[in-house]
Amino acid sequence: MSELSEDDLDAVNCLRSAVMRLSRRLKHQRVDESLSPTEMSVLSTLAGCGSATPGELARREHVQPPSMTRIVAMLESKDLVRRDPHPEDRRQVVVSQTEQAEAILEESRRKRNAWLAESVGGLDDDEWELLRRAAPVLEKLAES
Repeated sequence: MSELSEDDLDAVNCLRSAVMRLSRRLKHQRVDESLSPTEMSVLSTLAGCGSATPGELARREHVQPPSMTRIVAMLESKDLVRRDPHPEDRRQVVVSQTEQAEAILEESRRKRNAWLAESVGGLDDDEWELLRRAAPVLEKLAES
C-alpha cells in the first residue's frame, strides 16, 4: 500500500479507537473478577496453542520471562495451570491449563459472546452484513 492520505489516516485513527474501546468493553465481561486480563490472556494462549514453556508464553504474550514466571505462579496458586517436567530438557517445565481453567474460559467466551450478540442486535441489516465481511479482515490485522 502506498503512502496514506489524510482521509486514510483519519480512518486508521477511528479504527484504532473503536477497536480499543470494544476490547475494553469485552474485557469487562469477565466471569472471575479475581483474574487479571493478563492472566486471562495467558489461559487463552494455552487453550489455543496447547502446553508451552514459560519462555514460549512470554514471547507469545510479549512480556519479559520474569513477569511470565510470576503470572504462571499466580495461576498455579489458583489451580488454573500446572507445571510438568519438560520431556526433553530437565531444566525447564511445561505449563498446561487445568480443567478449571477450561471451564472459566468457556464461561467467559459464552458471556462475552452473549454481550456482543446483544450489542450487534441493534445493527440494521446493512451494518450487520458489513461487520460480518469485516471480521476476517480484523482477524488478519490481529494476526499480523
